[in-house]
Amino acid sequence: MKILVCISNVPDTTTKITFTPDGKAFNTAGVQFVINPYDEYALTRAIELKEAQGGTVTVLNVGEAETEPNIRKALAIGADDAIRVNLKPTDAFLVAQQIAHYAKEGGYDLILMGRESIDYNGFQVHGMVGELLGIPTIAPAIKLDVNGSTATLEREIEGGKEIIEVALPIVASAQQPMTEPRIPNMRGIMTARTKPLQVVEPVGQEAKTSVQAYELPPAKSGVKMIDAENAGELIKLLRNEAKVL
Repeated sequence: MKILVCISNVPDTTTKITFTPDGKAFNTAGVQFVINPYDEYALTRAIELKEAQGGTVTVLNVGEAETEPNIRKALAIGADDAIRVNLKPTDAFLVAQQIAHYAKEGGYDLILMGRESIDYNGFQVHGMVGELLGIPTIAPAIKLDVNGSTATLEREIEGGKEIIEVALPIVASAQQPMTEPRIPNMRGIMTARTKPLQVVEPVGQEAKTSVQAYELPPAKSGVKMIDAENAGELIKLLRNEAKVL
C-alpha cells in the first residue's frame, strides 16, 4: 500500500499574531513553525498502517525551503521519503492542484491530511484534491482502518457517528481522536537526515484568490462594574453596547 500524507507548515499555537505594516501578510519574524497538528494525526495513522500491513509512507508539502526542517521531522517520525513542491501556499485550490498532480503521478492508494490547517482553518483542500482526482473524499475522519483494498472510516455527525466503507483509492482528512501523534526518537532523527527529500516545481494555474488585507480583532474594552441593585443599567448596557439582548 502506498500512502501519501500531506503536511502544512504552520505557526506554533502559542504564537502572538501580528501582520506586516501594510496589513497584507502575516509577520513571520521570530515565529516558530510546526507541522500542522491535524496533519500529525494523519501522519501517525499512516505510519501505524504501514507498520501493521506493509507499504510506504510519503510526505508531501507545498512550501518554500524554510519548511524543510518540519519535513525532516515528519521523516524522523517514520515517513519513508518526502516531496516538497517549491511554491508558497497562498491559495487552497493552488495547493490542491499540486497535491492532486503528484498524487496521480505517484499512484497512491491512500491520500491523508489533517482536516484543516490551524492558521487559515479553511477545510477546503481535501475536498478539492478528491474532486481533481475523481475519487471519494471522507472528511473529517476520527477512525481509519484498511483491510486489503477497502477502507473503513468513522466520522462524527450531528447526534452520533457515521461508519463508512469505501474502496481505495480515497482522500481522507484526520482529526482527534484518530491516534496519538508520535514524537521522533533519536534514531528517527538520525535516519531522517539520509531519507530522500525531492524538491519539485509547481504545476497548473495561478492562485484563484488573493488576500487584500488582514485585520486583528478589536481590542477588548475594560470591565464595567454595575451596582447589584441597578438592574436597569445592566440591561441597558447589554442591549445597547454588548448587543446581546
